[in-house]
Amino acid sequence: MPASKARAEDIASRLSAMGLTTRVEEHARYTSIESEVPESLPAESWREVLEVVAEADRFGLLASSLTGRTLWAAVRKAVPATGDVRGPGRQQ
Repeated sequence: MPASKARAEDIASRLSAMGLTTRVEEHARYTSIESEVPESLPAESWREVLEVVAEADRFGLLASSLTGRTLWAAVRKAVPATGDVRGPGRQQ
């Protein structure tokens, strides 16, 4: 398993262990982890939540009166260290 996938799965499982429901999605360049954050999440739990998502490459919180609060994190996928990274059809 690539290290980036393992990091994303670790973040998701740690958030789940805190009682948050997570969604993990694979994208071309990164893996995203999202979780709805209930209003009932105790203030003291926020420190732990932030420590977990700080292990991602990027993270944030979207808050709206219509959709509630969504915590997100993104873990970049590793770029191959050797070979042609220009992709198929781009080789000379």
